[in-house]
Amino acid sequence: MPRRAIMLVCAAGLMGCELFMPPIPPAPLPVPVEPAMPAAPVVTPPSQASRDLATYYKRLQNDLLAQGLLRGDGGGPDTPFTDTQLARNFVRIALFNEYRDDSDFQRPQATVSKLRRWANPIRMSVEFGDTVPLAQRDADRVSVTSYAARLSRASGVPVTITDENPNFHVLFLGEDDRRNYGDALRALIPNISDATVRTFVNLPREQLCVVIGTFAAGQSTYTKAVAMIRAEHPNLMRSACIHEELAQGMGLANDSPGARPSIFNDDEEFALLTRHDELLLRMLYDPRLQAGMDPAVAAPIARVIARDYLAAGAS
Repeated sequence: MPRRAIMLVCAAGLMGCELFMPPIPPAPLPVPVEPAMPAAPVVTPPSQASRDLATYYKRLQNDLLAQGLLRGDGGGPDTPFTDTQLARNFVRIALFNEYRDDSDFQRPQATVSKLRRWANPIRMSVEFGDTVPLAQRDADRVSVTSYAARLSRASGVPVTITDENPNFHVLFLGEDDRRNYGDALRALIPNISDATVRTFVNLPREQLCVVIGTFAAGQSTYTKAVAMIRAEHPNLMRSACIHEELAQGMGLANDSPGARPSIFNDDEEFALLTRHDELLLRMLYDPRLQAGMDPAVAAPIARVIARDYLAAGAS
């Protein structure tokens, strides 16, 4: 903008000059500017296939509840367990994989594994496909945030919810979102197998949710994890997937038919993390155990830890 002129007027016959400045009008008050509001996320209507899945999963949840399954009480007097059982369940769940590393997730195949866990803080993001309703996004973000804090308390691993350079992605995807997610999944996990990507994209409806953990070659500490939870699930089943997949992503990678009370059991008796499962998580990150231990080395240590926890009334 041009500067306001200042005039110097010198009176004749006088020794000096007088500085003359015309009156300056007061500057106008700045007009308040409303901060730009972020654009509201766009929600894409789900396809008929997605709506059919939502109907199927609602019926499945109702059937399981009618059978007294999907419990959320954490276990009680009807589900006692001893330190021997806790140690045995730990070995089976933490030192075996439910699927091969290059799995297609269609044929469970338990394989012996070394003890795997996180060595660094977890930066967890919560991400949604375009077909997920906004109210559901809000509810799921709250659920993940609350549960992440619980996992952090139990394990001692710092877990924060953030979109800045996350290393644990929690995805809520509808059928349509997931079928178009192959390239994005390869971007998240560059060394992922083609078989795993194909199965992720074409996940059978019997597979309710899934988590993929990655680690550097020759190492046993996780560097990244991606959990996928179907957006078509009704509320309790989504919560059940949050609890199981995020805990599995911490390193409790397998299921066992003998584990009770536990979410790491395909009988669906428990929907939410139990006291037994929290103890497994504490054991996994107990400093007496080390990443990379094989079952023969870790099992006797796990027995000592389980005995100490239950003797002290740990919860």
